[in-house]
Amino acid sequence: MAQICRLELQTEIKSSPDRIFDIYKNKTSLMPKISPDKLKSIEVLEGDGKSVGSVRLWTYVMGGAVIAKDKIVAIDEEKGSMTFDLIGGEVTNYYKSFKATIEATSEAHTNLVKWSLEYEKANETVPTPQSHLAFLLDVSKEVDAYLLKE
Repeated sequence: MAQICRLELQTEIKSSPDRIFDIYKNKTSLMPKISPDKLKSIEVLEGDGKSVGSVRLWTYVMGGAVIAKDKIVAIDEEKGSMTFDLIGGEVTNYYKSFKATIEATSEAHTNLVKWSLEYEKANETVPTPQSHLAFLLDVSKEVDAYLLKE
């Protein structure tokens, strides 16, 4: 029986949530410069790359070179969140569905970035995507560090 699973991880950031959200929504072209060891390129395939329905091709390094095609499926400016569906690339070989959401918020005078993954494994031998979640959080920390230097 198919089962949708969920993982979440968050970290404190020093930058304002609005600035973090702005990088992920409007300035993804900067991300390979911000995190060159992890992100090699981000190419917009459909749409403008920053609105719902846009499709992007990410080339990144996680062990080896990996390619992922995502589609932006939701944006909530007030909550500082975006959701991406992975629709192609290596990840889709292991997961029937794979959705990632970033949320940049402030709670009790603490700025946070939270990543959530919703996924369905292709079969029982597929590992839980803890490494993907850690990768996303590490990139967010590098975006935070970059913004602090600006």
